[in-house]
Amino acid sequence: MGLIEDCVEHFNEKNLYAVLAVETSAKPNELKKAYHRCSLKVHPDRVSESDKNDATKKFQTLGKLYSVLSDKEKRSIYDETGKVFDDLDTDQEMDWNDYWRLLFQKITVKDIEKFEETYRESPEELEELKKAYIEFSGDMEEILKNVMCCTYDDEPRFRKTLQELIDNDELPEYEMFTKEDKKKSKKRKKKAIAEEKEAESMKKELNLGDADDSLMAMIQKKQASRQQGADDFFAQLEAKYAKPKSKSGGKKKKK
Repeated sequence: MGLIEDCVEHFNEKNLYAVLAVETSAKPNELKKAYHRCSLKVHPDRVSESDKNDATKKFQTLGKLYSVLSDKEKRSIYDETGKVFDDLDTDQEMDWNDYWRLLFQKITVKDIEKFEETYRESPEELEELKKAYIEFSGDMEEILKNVMCCTYDDEPRFRKTLQELIDNDELPEYEMFTKEDKKKSKKRKKKAIAEEKEAESMKKELNLGDADDSLMAMIQKKQASRQQGADDFFAQLEAKYAKPKSKSGGKKKKK
């Protein structure tokens, strides 16, 4: 099966640009950013074992797609013909995880802090908040899960913003939002506190010292909010650091 067929199977799109949600005129840096965003959604480290096979196939397809669009000659031929010929396709045995790591640096606490600082209260966050509100019909629990970098502490701010938009007729009014049972909100808070304690227990279990406090704080915030944002840095951080290391000490190459 070729790349275009893989795109149709895994993303219901035959246009490579459409898979990345970019215009055909997208510049190289825009393509790279879009690839990063999309690949974070399906990165195999972010899903359960039962979903890992499907995520891996999607991740590999995105890698092949980007390797075509990031190459001037291959992209030019695709733009002219709408096809990716077999001799221009990528190596099926290539380690796409290694390829991804070559393109994107390892995420640091400073990266996350910087991203969070610029994202919070930004136009991008507002658009994502509005989108989540519409998609989940005002269900605050789902909104908190799907807006990047947010925690339970952001709920009052989100509520105020959304209510202002509703009052200005910029958003529809959903009873699930305006008449949410207070018990549900209390239950959400209780769950967030419990998950923070769980993260603290994980810290002790993994023998992480004070030097990792800032790192663990970020993991705790991720676990507390359970967010599932597309290009959420916390998901990658959690996948990398919140699992015990192999006792063998060696790194196994992912297939």
